[in-house]
Amino acid sequence: MTATVEERKAANKALIDEVLKAYPEKMAKRRAKHLGTFEEGKPDCGVKSNIKSLPGVMTIRGCAYAGSKGVVWGPIKDMIHISHGPVGCGQYSWAARRNYYIGTTGIDTFVTMQFTSDFQEKDIVFGGDKKLDRIIDEIQELFPLNKGISIQSECPIGLIGDDIEAVSKKKSTQYNGHTIVPVRCEGFRGVSQSLGHHLANDAIRDWVFDKADPEKRPEFESTPYDVAIIGDYNIGGDAWSSRILLEEIGLRVIAQWSGDGSIAELENTPKAKLNVLHCYRSMNYISRHMEEKYGIPWVEYNFFGPTMIEKSLREIASHFDDTIKANAEKVIQKYRPLVDAVIAKFKPRLEGKKVMLFVGGLRPRHVIGAYEDLGMDVVGTGYEFGHNDDYQRTTHYVKDGTLIYDDVTGYEFEKFVEQVQPDLVGSGIKEKYVFQKMGVPFRQMHSWDYSGPYHGYDGFAIFARDMDMAISSPVWSLAKAPWKNAA
Repeated sequence: MTATVEERKAANKALIDEVLKAYPEKMAKRRAKHLGTFEEGKPDCGVKSNIKSLPGVMTIRGCAYAGSKGVVWGPIKDMIHISHGPVGCGQYSWAARRNYYIGTTGIDTFVTMQFTSDFQEKDIVFGGDKKLDRIIDEIQELFPLNKGISIQSECPIGLIGDDIEAVSKKKSTQYNGHTIVPVRCEGFRGVSQSLGHHLANDAIRDWVFDKADPEKRPEFESTPYDVAIIGDYNIGGDAWSSRILLEEIGLRVIAQWSGDGSIAELENTPKAKLNVLHCYRSMNYISRHMEEKYGIPWVEYNFFGPTMIEKSLREIASHFDDTIKANAEKVIQKYRPLVDAVIAKFKPRLEGKKVMLFVGGLRPRHVIGAYEDLGMDVVGTGYEFGHNDDYQRTTHYVKDGTLIYDDVTGYEFEKFVEQVQPDLVGSGIKEKYVFQKMGVPFRQMHSWDYSGPYHGYDGFAIFARDMDMAISSPVWSLAKAPWKNAA
């Protein structure tokens, strides 16, 4: 029997109260501000956000360095990104997300290659500027076709006061104006990886836009239909799926930020007629800057699931002439048979299934429409590093009575899942094996669990297949959820 909205709200309140009892009084009071239930008509989701995590609660957040190197700068394919500091920041110095790109690795593209200055004790004592100077020389000798270098600061760089800006200016002059970007993204800055996005955006503004020399670049011929994809990191090919649709309605994509993107595309973006913004959290800063300085409007879009794809295509087309608007309708009609076939196949299997989400960036809200297109019900959602404006935007996606949890702790999330008993959890790699061992179907929604793309019409077909595959796998008959064992 389906619970009413009021029953769901009451159950959520009781659940939150029960979870908070496990904490000391002071901690419970602080965590209570981050947990709640969405109420229809309210301007946001009623939770506090972008506040320091409490020590010892097993937060799932990352650091500013991860936000800059791992998200914004890392996918720019023809630049080399130095992890400047000790090798210990291994997650982002020796690993990368599935940021697909076209090129020849080690020749003109470097996304999956990792470079570190490998700080030792003597560098902490005497400073690492000389080592940074030397590694840039080595990079220029070994990889002369690179189009630029970024310096991604790890924690010790800020603590010992290394002057990475001075080294960048010196080496850029030495190599005839070669783009070298110092990024002050030390991991201790801010409360999460979110500040790393902001710092990375500011570095692009100050060291790419403001230093770009139009005389040294090939002539750029503008058209009335030039757009830039902002905040799509091409995980599993997502940006390519988005680009296909934008080009099908008659627009010209002049830049991708930053999946399969290049430094030249970044430099050309101020010539765009419209910036289409996918990940608001990581790239709203540079979008606002371009609007203020260059007069380029920006619009958010959501290419998860047919309902949101149609809405977004029409919104993007509304910024152009009648030809583009007509093309958008043609594209929507073209893909409708594909969409109908996907829904006809998977909706009967997935309808009524409950989903709980906890992801970063935009996914806690953007993917809700895709689940609902399949008849599924998102009963809980939250952000790892969301801000209040993210929760304001979430009100347009969630239903009355949805459980909301900001920077949820490992303990809280497990208890919520035990009580709500969803049919599927969508979260990150840190949570994946916890819930699978609990017998709960799971999809890794940061990098699509080695699948994808999930954007666009073709991506929706893959998304539907993957959700069905997760829920319907026969393995769950062997590993039952705790509540099923209790029953």
